[in-house]
Amino acid sequence: MTYKVAALYQFVPLPDFRELKDPLHALCLELGIRGTLLLAQEGINGTVAGKDDAIDALMAELRDGGLFKGRLDNLELKFSTAAEMPFKRMKVRLKKEIVTLGDPQTDPLRRVGTYVMPAEWNRLLDEPGIVLLDTRNDFEVEMGTFDGAVDPRIKRFSEFKEFVKNELDPKQHRKVAMFCTGGIRCEKASSYMLAQGFEEVFHLKGGILKYLEDVPEAESRWNGGCFVFDERVALGHGLVEQSGGAGDSDE
Repeated sequence: MTYKVAALYQFVPLPDFRELKDPLHALCLELGIRGTLLLAQEGINGTVAGKDDAIDALMAELRDGGLFKGRLDNLELKFSTAAEMPFKRMKVRLKKEIVTLGDPQTDPLRRVGTYVMPAEWNRLLDEPGIVLLDTRNDFEVEMGTFDGAVDPRIKRFSEFKEFVKNELDPKQHRKVAMFCTGGIRCEKASSYMLAQGFEEVFHLKGGILKYLEDVPEAESRWNGGCFVFDERVALGHGLVEQSGGAGDSDE
């Protein structure tokens, strides 16, 4: 038996996020789904796994059901598979941020960088003067990254602000392209960099996972595996799992 894995997020105002926790948790348990979902005033983020029909039912509820009242109408959603259940239990957690940057002025609901679809990503990387940033943590970068990417050598995403402050200059680095696992960290990172005066900031729509899903391996600029925060550990081209044995995180 294989399991369907759904990685999802959306920045959307959820002033009632605390009230959503228990009914969302109960629904996932009823469907036999495991994983982690994060709720905050700024939206939803997480990865869950279950049988095909269970994941489909959850996605239908998130998008069209009464729980979120049609607010999750722009979910960034990617599906993959796992040979074994990649999570030990189901958790719905309340957070200040669905991905932790720790800068109250950064608001992806107000401003983010320019999205670049996976099919256009290689072309962007060939443009002169582009600075390619990997916004992920150091242990993720070690497992795999794009050719020529700058590794900020951060232990957690909240350190990205210091990297930008110490290593980048809006007057010198005028065109920046960034990427992360599924896209969510780049929403925060691009919003932050625009607020710091960087003129052109691009980010990979759907992240590395969408690139590995859409771009043929023969045309790929990706080297290695893409770390994922579950028991599969890493995914390769076509979102095929490469190994197993990790935990979960929102950073």
